[in-house]
Amino acid sequence: MAERIVLAYSGGLDTSVAIGWIAEATGAEVIAVAVDVGQGGEDLEVIRQRALDCGAVEAYVADARDEFAEEYCMPALKANALYHDKYPLVSALSRPVIVKHIVKAARQFGASTMAHGCTGKGNDQVRFEVGIVSMAPDLKCIAPVRDLALTRDKAIDYAERNNLPIATTKKNPFSIDQNVWGRAVETGFLEDIWNAPTKDIYDYTDDPAFPPVPDEVVITFEQGIPVAIDGQKVTPLQAIEEMNRRAGAQGIGRIDIVEDRLVGIKSREIYEAPGAIALIEAHRELENVTVEREVARYKRRISDEWTELVYDGMWNAPLKGALDAFIEETQRHVNGDIRMVMHGGKAVVTGRRSDTGLYDFNLATYDEGDTFDQSAARGFIEIYGLAAKQAAAREARLGL
Repeated sequence: MAERIVLAYSGGLDTSVAIGWIAEATGAEVIAVAVDVGQGGEDLEVIRQRALDCGAVEAYVADARDEFAEEYCMPALKANALYHDKYPLVSALSRPVIVKHIVKAARQFGASTMAHGCTGKGNDQVRFEVGIVSMAPDLKCIAPVRDLALTRDKAIDYAERNNLPIATTKKNPFSIDQNVWGRAVETGFLEDIWNAPTKDIYDYTDDPAFPPVPDEVVITFEQGIPVAIDGQKVTPLQAIEEMNRRAGAQGIGRIDIVEDRLVGIKSREIYEAPGAIALIEAHRELENVTVEREVARYKRRISDEWTELVYDGMWNAPLKGALDAFIEETQRHVNGDIRMVMHGGKAVVTGRRSDTGLYDFNLATYDEGDTFDQSAARGFIEIYGLAAKQAAAREARLGL
């Protein structure tokens, strides 16, 4: 039997051309693997048939939307994961679940190699290949764009020459990756970082300069996971989809940053993540109510480390697993409701309530019913400031 290669298949130009390109370059049979992570667009069966029409010997398709939302997006939400304090790991989160299904297909169809459509400049080549190494170290990896010199112009020419059933155009200069957690746009005129993004770049969000009336929403969390919206029970996938719709209508979640790629290149990226940004804002505020101060301080450091590991493609790393355990422990009491008003690009929390919170009205109030013993503050300040007082005295003594 001929060697078999599993290809991470999106249904677009590059990966459709890659099927025949790989077969010609290696003599191997190609199995296309398409994974639905909520990217929308074409039906999986249409994508499956296109892969076969482009020369794949088999086409493996997986509806991983719930799996992606529950096992990948929810851990990111619990971590409040924002790379550069802005980017909610839209692409980075989807790669591990795609790799998981690539490995599954490789085992099912007896493939010895996996292929992906990433370039040699980006983060995703690392995420795919380190993911494969950590899950199936026996599989080899190739990248047609990087290893077999498949450029976009060559892809278009190949598709036209072979009458492949895909729309080929040189007019769309953007590279777009999207899933239910968000949408990423790069290249084209965006590579000049002085150029402002144009309106046609956006798809998940409406213009925040012309918003509809303010939208008030109540999000209910249990152990850090959204379980109801406005009192209606939701799955994690439904929560993200509903917040994408409502926050997107208000123009929330538009992100324009120059980020540090793992490979050392600074890259200008446009992201849209209305549901992710609104949910993270709500989750962070509920943590402010329910997580003890020192745990919260330490969690911010842990979350930064978690975010960088995931961005860098280390989803299966031992350290990331250890950080998962810490973050999970912090979520035990993150229960309650957050009321939020979304309008004109902003999501503003206006109310919080929790049966497991640490906020004590009688301790916090300055009015009748105050239970805080203010006389204890004087001694606390004496002891708390003692080290600073001693250091200041030494400076004065030495005339410094």
